[in-house]
Amino acid sequence: MRLFNLGLSSSLWSSIDAPIFKNSGEKPIESLMNNKVLLIDDDRDNLKLVTRLLEHEQLLVKQARSGVEGLQMLSDYRPDLVILDINMQGLNGFQTLKLIRQRNEQVSVMFLTSNRDTEDIIRGLEAGALDYICKPFQPLELIARVKSQLKFKGIQDDLRIANEKLQNLVDIDDLTGLYNMRSVYERLNQEIDRARRYKHSIAVFMMDMDDFKRVNDNHDHLFGSYVLSEVGKLIKANIRSVDFAARYGGDEFLICLTQTQPVGAVRFADRLRKKIDEHEFVNGPDRINLSASFGAAIMENGKSQLDAHSIVRLADAKLYEAKAEGKNRVISAMVNDETEFDIRRLRKAS
Repeated sequence: MRLFNLGLSSSLWSSIDAPIFKNSGEKPIESLMNNKVLLIDDDRDNLKLVTRLLEHEQLLVKQARSGVEGLQMLSDYRPDLVILDINMQGLNGFQTLKLIRQRNEQVSVMFLTSNRDTEDIIRGLEAGALDYICKPFQPLELIARVKSQLKFKGIQDDLRIANEKLQNLVDIDDLTGLYNMRSVYERLNQEIDRARRYKHSIAVFMMDMDDFKRVNDNHDHLFGSYVLSEVGKLIKANIRSVDFAARYGGDEFLICLTQTQPVGAVRFADRLRKKIDEHEFVNGPDRINLSASFGAAIMENGKSQLDAHSIVRLADAKLYEAKAEGKNRVISAMVNDETEFDIRRLRKAS
């Protein structure tokens, strides 16, 4: 089996060209075809040789002549595997790998280098490379190891997607498609902390469907579930991607608007209230018109040390005021030092 070295003279290329690629092993694996590989090496001959080997396996290959160029290509190209030399001018391989890992790029990395010292091999693997191949290398071994890394990357991607789906099952209310309360307080506290850090305003709404009991009294529970699912759709259609909403329980909902001004937050709630009021819920022979009441707690420019539970309590208190004043309305309060005192008193009373 022929061993490949760097610095091959041009006269040797013709002798290794065709035979190697005709006998480079088994047929390409369909599931790995069109996987993307990024080669980072400042040696033209090595880039040319490895590119030909991998393209014969029907992999997509791009080349970078330096660590800086490779890092610039990562975000747009999004390779499945990076094959990286250590000895390069400018950023060396170890430095390049460190920057790749700092970006948290979901990419496998393997070293292909002439450094054969055990210390370098250990250092490379400890830095986050998944494999380390020394030059000169055997072409079939390189191909086999590349395929192995791509298979492993595929398994990792499948596992990550499965975990994300599982997390969605845990965090998302299957009826409305909104968050459930299992995870929303953690998210809300994160947004409150961000608002304090950057001096943004944030608004938290408690929303309750008015007289929802008559839906179940005059129709069946399936229609009640349909109404709640439609309310979830109305909420999702009217919030921005940076906002979020949750089903608080029963026919109550929590909505959080991030990076919003107090006037705009109240206008949002009133706009959503009108959309619900004007919407006719129709499913087969069943139809009904409903309204909703809103209570809002608005923290302006991050000026409060209240946690998520306390701000939700204030929004909930304003919701009860909206109900008491005739329903189908929005009542809001600013979160400040005075309301902090009221919230603490409310907490003691509950």
